[in-house]
Amino acid sequence: MTHRLLVLGAGLVARPLVRYLLETTPHRLTCADREPDKARALIAGHPRGTALAIDVEDRAELSRLIAGCDLAVSLLPYTFHPTVAQLCLEHRKHLVTTSYVSPAMKAFDQAAQEAGVLFLNEIGLDPGLDHMSAMRVIDRVTRQGGQVVSFRSYCGGLPAPDANDNCMGYKFSWSPRGVLLAGRNHARYLEDGQVVEIPGPELFKHHWYVNIPGYWTFEAYPNRDSLPYRDLYGLQQARTMFRGTLRNPGWCRFWYKMARLGWLDDTPRADLAGKTWAQVLRALVPGQGALLDDLCRHWDVPADADEIKRIKWLGLAGDEPVPAGPNNLLDLLCAHLIKKLELKEGERDMIVLFHEFEAEYPGRREYITSTLVDFGMPRGDSAMSRTVSLPAAIAVRRILAGELRLTGVQIPVRPEIYLPVLAELETQQIKCVEAFHPR
Repeated sequence: MTHRLLVLGAGLVARPLVRYLLETTPHRLTCADREPDKARALIAGHPRGTALAIDVEDRAELSRLIAGCDLAVSLLPYTFHPTVAQLCLEHRKHLVTTSYVSPAMKAFDQAAQEAGVLFLNEIGLDPGLDHMSAMRVIDRVTRQGGQVVSFRSYCGGLPAPDANDNCMGYKFSWSPRGVLLAGRNHARYLEDGQVVEIPGPELFKHHWYVNIPGYWTFEAYPNRDSLPYRDLYGLQQARTMFRGTLRNPGWCRFWYKMARLGWLDDTPRADLAGKTWAQVLRALVPGQGALLDDLCRHWDVPADADEIKRIKWLGLAGDEPVPAGPNNLLDLLCAHLIKKLELKEGERDMIVLFHEFEAEYPGRREYITSTLVDFGMPRGDSAMSRTVSLPAAIAVRRILAGELRLTGVQIPVRPEIYLPVLAELETQQIKCVEAFHPR
């Protein structure tokens, strides 16, 4: 049977999903974006594909498009998902997103069940592959009569080592604004039975090194609130529950200082237009002396400190005019970083997903790891786009084939979701490798 698919958004991670669905299913697909050229590039002239321009704030037009499809995939910023979900509910259409379930999305659960539609969320990388690879191990331990008493999970999108050629140790493979906003999140996790709470301004102060066996050592820091995952993963007995982000060393120390200066603030300001980067930085740094000397004193670092080298490399103490348009520090910096930290033609990005489990069985203990390292394809799809959008694409195909009959608001923690998706991802060379070590 041929179905009609609507993909909302043609951004950095959309291409593998669009191409997978056009090339492996008989369905007709419409890709809609505020920049229709991006959608046309993804469709690439495929006879079953259509590209459209859309203003997602035009509710009537969005409603018309959703009414004409059988399933909608929203790759829009997460703030638009509740509007899309409401319209999918009104028209009784399935919905798939790769974003976290917000309270607004969760509120649709009962109504979606009653309407007989599935709103599948968190079916990307993080969230997504992290859930699925974790649950495969957790369910195996449970079937064998054990219980997981400690769970740590780390995920990071980074430049591949051969593309890691700047002092920041980073290049963007997904939404730059999302990367910066994530640095303001409050965090909470469980460590040996004790709840650790970290306010947003202190997030980057809490970091440590994590070695990925067979690969490299990274810097890790907490990612949002880990505690709900005890219930989501069925680990109420766990004494440690931690989810973290991976970056190359030096990231946290630099961004802790940058956040304290105010660079992650998105409060509108009227004093940025026409300034140079040095003038903007000067307004943030106390003192009357030379700008970098005052910054060294304010940060209590020597002139050759890594943080000062990064400021110089980024040009934040220079005389270049700031970009026109942004009216707050976060978006101003974001517009600049997009240019400074982009992957160049032919460069690869890298995804690292690493879980650590401690399991207890009658009379024995076990340490288990699950590791995924995936690289982008030079002049092809990035690792980030593949690992975010292919899980969603596989789920879409299974929903429309009648192989996934759940309803309501779901995430991929059930075996009927995660087992087939993980199995098919392995055919795409995206594989989580598990290792078991008796203790």
